[in-house]
Amino acid sequence: MSVTAERKTSIISENRRHERDSGSCEVQVAVMTERIANLTEHMKRNKHDYHNQRGLVGLVNKRNKLLRYLSRTDRDRYQALIKKLGLRK
Repeated sequence: MSVTAERKTSIISENRRHERDSGSCEVQVAVMTERIANLTEHMKRNKHDYHNQRGLVGLVNKRNKLLRYLSRTDRDRYQALIKKLGLRK
């Protein structure tokens, strides 16, 4: 259900801006997107798991905040990230 360490490392290496980057908006949004996808699959199987449902809603809201910040500060990076992750906006 959670993101494995190997998968998280590969996501970070795909989305980082420079060699030592592990906390930029792009990286955070990409990791959150992976976690959201995993939780969504879990919720399809377990419809009455309300604790994870609450966590899923919180993750989606946090990702939206980061995306709004990125769109305000650097529109080109925002557009590239959305296209790369396949998000709707």
